[in-house]
Amino acid sequence: MMMTSRMRHLKKTITNSQSAKHPRVLMRCDTIVLTKLDDFILSRRTIATSTSSTSKASSSAIPTTFSTSLDASTVDPDNHDGPILAHRAPSSPSRINFSDSVSAHGSKTTLDLFRAIAVFKACQLEFLVKHAEALLNASRTVLGSTLTNSLVKYTFFRHFCAGENSADMKPVIHMLEQNNIGPILDYAAESEGGKDDDAISDGEDGIFTQPPFNQPARVYDYKSEKDCDRHVQIFKKCIRSVRDVSPTHGFAALKVTALGNPELLERMSTVIVEVKNLFSKFDRKGTGLICREDFIHCYEKYFYADDEKLTKIIRLLDPNNTGMIDCISFSQLLTPCKLPNFTQKCKEIGPLALATPSSDEIILMKAMRERLHTLAKDAVYCGTKLLIDAEHAKYQPAIDNLVLELQQKYNARDRTERPFIFNTYQCYLKDSAERITTDLKRSERFSFHFAAKLVRGAYMVHERERAKKNNLPSPIHDTAENTHRCYDEVIELLLRHRARHGPGLEIMIATHNKESIEKAVSLMSELDIGPSDESVHFAQLYGMSDNLTFTLGNHGYNAFKYLPYGEVQEVVPYLVRR
Repeated sequence: MMMTSRMRHLKKTITNSQSAKHPRVLMRCDTIVLTKLDDFILSRRTIATSTSSTSKASSSAIPTTFSTSLDASTVDPDNHDGPILAHRAPSSPSRINFSDSVSAHGSKTTLDLFRAIAVFKACQLEFLVKHAEALLNASRTVLGSTLTNSLVKYTFFRHFCAGENSADMKPVIHMLEQNNIGPILDYAAESEGGKDDDAISDGEDGIFTQPPFNQPARVYDYKSEKDCDRHVQIFKKCIRSVRDVSPTHGFAALKVTALGNPELLERMSTVIVEVKNLFSKFDRKGTGLICREDFIHCYEKYFYADDEKLTKIIRLLDPNNTGMIDCISFSQLLTPCKLPNFTQKCKEIGPLALATPSSDEIILMKAMRERLHTLAKDAVYCGTKLLIDAEHAKYQPAIDNLVLELQQKYNARDRTERPFIFNTYQCYLKDSAERITTDLKRSERFSFHFAAKLVRGAYMVHERERAKKNNLPSPIHDTAENTHRCYDEVIELLLRHRARHGPGLEIMIATHNKESIEKAVSLMSELDIGPSDESVHFAQLYGMSDNLTFTLGNHGYNAFKYLPYGEVQEVVPYLVRR
């Protein structure tokens, strides 16, 4: 009776939360515990009745959904004798009920629910949401870092993060695997870039670079490079932790801004964008293809070149002698590291020439590239799949370029049957569908497995503010409906490609949107793609949308939780965004 009364009180509290003044903030935080608890209360009664009625039922009569209702902190990570739900028979899409509170919250303790309610109540306070970072800084000044970090650790951190290290995470991962949910480990320290600490103060040593064509000199600090090398070791531990805690179906996530100076990534992105703009100038008909005659005409207009040099360039751009050149081959030739060989032949100093990196910047780019290859090799060796996170739009062209290079090598069809490297596409960007289509064609041309994580996007406010500040058109879809449509259409494109061409392509449907998941599940059934097919994964953030993740896992789908981890002070930027 006491448990029933307590659950009813939680239900009342949750109902009041749903009618709060700030539904937008609440929506962003999602509704992990903000669903009806009637069935959950009933399940608790059932468990109590079952355990007390020894003459009528044994412990094996308790539904497996309820048998994992242990506090994650008390689970023995080395005990794998419990009821693993991975063997549950898949259900048809029509039978999946994402409002089943027992499936969503059956493994939670009352303490877990109380903490969740407290966290989401706090997230409804507009003042706290807007001034979270300033309040944390004030708390550190008044209370000190130790006490402030402790307060964060036992509230927001415990709810949204899996732990500070691999030992902390094991109970959480074990609980998830009891519910047929795999882990995605994410070292959640974030680097925003463009701040004063990215530059060198007077008197400090740094890497001085002088780009060509009288561009401003740039200085990259040694500390940034040392930090990037240190992050390689952290990500290696992450990759190996996935192997140790989930050797058959785990993922590790990484951010490229942790492996290279953000300013350098922005420089690389500028190069890639200007190469694309140059192709548009060559592509006078706007067809995406340039005939040899048009290419020669435009090349001679912008660059000095003798016939022998020009013939060699055309042979590289059109190795199969089709008579046509497209953007894919064009961008393969004019990479950031190769660009100086071309721009030194420019007839005029234009945007492309001014984007040309210096020899020292190219050395730094190659160092960043080597860090990524080191981690990719380690991931393949450990059997761990890598999810490369999307970041700010000003870095994304460079990130895409680096990831495509990794995919071409480590997802090669003659090397592996399944992909190891996943790129992330933010479907709130207007160009996302075009980029996915181009990269899918690229995977077919260069014979590697396409692999993508699909998200709606996490930096909407930042992107719109930056576009406004720089007097640029916003890269974000104008309406939420356009974003939803783009997301669902991209999923359909990739699922139909999988149905036509068979295994190889893989997608991670990373969304908290129930309608998108229902559409994907229905389309999988229509295309005869089974729930456990390794081509399709579903993922949600830890601490959010448990009604989606646990229900998918319990019905045999490849469900995952994104598990951020790291020391409390390192993951504060992530928590503030949540």
